[in-house]
Amino acid sequence: MDPLKYLVGYPPHVLARVNALIEQGRLGEVLDNRYDQQHAVRTDGQLYDYVQSLKDRHLRQSVPLGKVVYDSKLQVMKHALGTHTTISRVQGSKLKASREIRIATVFRDAPADFLKMIAVHELAHIKEAEHDKAFYRLCTHMEPDYHQLEFDLRLYLTHLDIGGR
Repeated sequence: MDPLKYLVGYPPHVLARVNALIEQGRLGEVLDNRYDQQHAVRTDGQLYDYVQSLKDRHLRQSVPLGKVVYDSKLQVMKHALGTHTTISRVQGSKLKASREIRIATVFRDAPADFLKMIAVHELAHIKEAEHDKAFYRLCTHMEPDYHQLEFDLRLYLTHLDIGGR
């Protein structure tokens, strides 16, 4: 199994530095020093409130959220850290749509910044479906350090994969 599978596409000098940290047994230490703040968002209700507050701050005019939950069925290995879906139902003569966000349970114990990054990512999909310039511009509007957090989250997942806590 490739220990750097979450870092595919990064330049060789970056991968070499990550490999050096792994070989020295320092990857976890580097992440702990950078992201030492944990969050208290443990339940689905707390997660809904957390994501809703981000939405209210940055996407007030967008459609309401119907559900936000931690989902233990999301497979980090299959690159699904969170999902966003629109559920459409017919009620009488009207079509009702509800937005759902599901976040992998790995974020229940992840540093606070990583939970914010994945919440911002899934919220951005409410307005932008594709991972294009407009999507990433919206992500950085909601979280200015989005790109660094995304990279460091990939390091965190790598650390977990090689047996870190």
